[in-house]
Amino acid sequence: MHDGMTLISTLAAAFGLALVLGLLAQWARLPALVGYLLAGVLIGPHTPGFVGDVHLAQQLSEVGVMLLMFGVGLHFSVHDLVSVKGIALPGALVQMAAATAMGAGLAHGWWGWDLGASLVFGLALSVASTVVLLRALESRELLHTGNGRIAVGWLVVEDLAMVLALVLMPVLSGKGDGGGNLAVTILTTLLAVAAFVAVMLIVGRRLLPWLLWQVNRTGSRELFTLATVAAAIGLAVGAAALFGVSVALGAFFAGLVLRESAFSERAAHESLPLRDAFAVLFFVAVGMLFDPRILVEQPLAVLATVAVILVGKTFAAGALVLLLRYPLSTALTVAVSLAQIGEFSFILMGLGQSLNLIPPEATSLVVAGAIVSIALNPLLFSGVEPLRRWVLKRSAWARKLEARDDPLAELPADTPESALAGQVVLVGHGSLGTALHDELGSRPLVVIDRDREVVEKLRAAGHAAVLGDASEAMTLVQAHIAQADWLVMAVTDVRVVPAMLATARQLNPGLRCAVVAHTSEEAQWLGEAGVNHVLRSQQALAQALARVVAA
Repeated sequence: MHDGMTLISTLAAAFGLALVLGLLAQWARLPALVGYLLAGVLIGPHTPGFVGDVHLAQQLSEVGVMLLMFGVGLHFSVHDLVSVKGIALPGALVQMAAATAMGAGLAHGWWGWDLGASLVFGLALSVASTVVLLRALESRELLHTGNGRIAVGWLVVEDLAMVLALVLMPVLSGKGDGGGNLAVTILTTLLAVAAFVAVMLIVGRRLLPWLLWQVNRTGSRELFTLATVAAAIGLAVGAAALFGVSVALGAFFAGLVLRESAFSERAAHESLPLRDAFAVLFFVAVGMLFDPRILVEQPLAVLATVAVILVGKTFAAGALVLLLRYPLSTALTVAVSLAQIGEFSFILMGLGQSLNLIPPEATSLVVAGAIVSIALNPLLFSGVEPLRRWVLKRSAWARKLEARDDPLAELPADTPESALAGQVVLVGHGSLGTALHDELGSRPLVVIDRDREVVEKLRAAGHAAVLGDASEAMTLVQAHIAQADWLVMAVTDVRVVPAMLATARQLNPGLRCAVVAHTSEEAQWLGEAGVNHVLRSQQALAQALARVVAA
């Protein structure tokens, strides 16, 4: 094909094959991203047939990373970021150190690489992929939960650490400004990052919403979409050029400063199709880097690399979360979220190659580890809740760990009796639970939530709240379910409702229950499970609108 058609032919092959193989993967009950990865392998330079432009595909996938992080920033407030610093900051740094040590020990002790190459390899295995993590959290509606905020905050800390690592690598290799300037380089990098954050939070928070307001006044949807994409990509690239931070981090803060404006929801909606399309290109670009010969030539090395990512890093992250006194569900979610590697790992390998720090097979091993871990990550996520239930059922130690002495796991002794008689027990305090809480006003109510920050905030505001899992009898006892009139479950996954209701009615046989269903099939299933009142979300909204119109 003509050289001028390289971009078009690469896009056509990438999207076409990704669609076909993604559908086949879905029909085989596998995640669609497995098909996207295979599409990249087929059009990569290491397989026969059509060969796409690897460098173009990687650059286009970076656009997907920018748009995805911009979208996350639009739904992630500064308060959310600060609220998880107590776990995200120490957790990410210690987990990266542990994973780096495991990878470096493997490369240095088993394969005989020198210490510098081993450290770069270990560091590449320590950092999770932005795209994979966010796609996994979004697909399971976990992004805006407490566990999701912890995982995203953890990711932001990792990104900041990698920015520092990429700046320091030339200096440490002796090909930068010299080892004597190490302290100056570190200080300069930290000041540049601090300056970027300050500019975005002080100047960007005022300027960016004002610019979108001017565009919105034209009434053109096309111009608004263009302004949104330009803001995401332009600020990301500008941040990388002026302050030396990653484009992903720049895009995240661009969304963060726009989040408090009146246009955040519209900006998120307008950029969604582009985010999805370019995110697919990310997986295709990863597949294009893969050389299948590594599986035949060094199978044990590939298995060892995958083991560090899926077992070593996962165990380290989960253990850290438990040590910081968070529940088992949080530990499992965060551990599985980080059980993969991606874009930063490839950037690190590319820099390592350019500095002649790593052997040629290092990149192939990292790409092999990335593909296997990315393909398995959705399956690991699917097993989080079944694994949690299985562990709690069979392990007394795990039950003790889940029910350990936590001041938030029981109501304060000074909770008034009036709040514990005929009360509503509300499970979940997300957007629906918060709205219901506001509507109920002064009616006695006890909230059960698995998000520590939510419970702490409710307690500070003087509301009765319990930290725990509502499917556990002890949590329901702490909410005084035996005296309750209603159990209202404001949960996104209604599959947990029957088990919760069965446990609650063992303690209070006359308890009434209400749940919101999203489909008629869900409504019928919940009714058969014994729920007294099942509301269809769209039907309830239509009825409310009808009352407004008829008034």
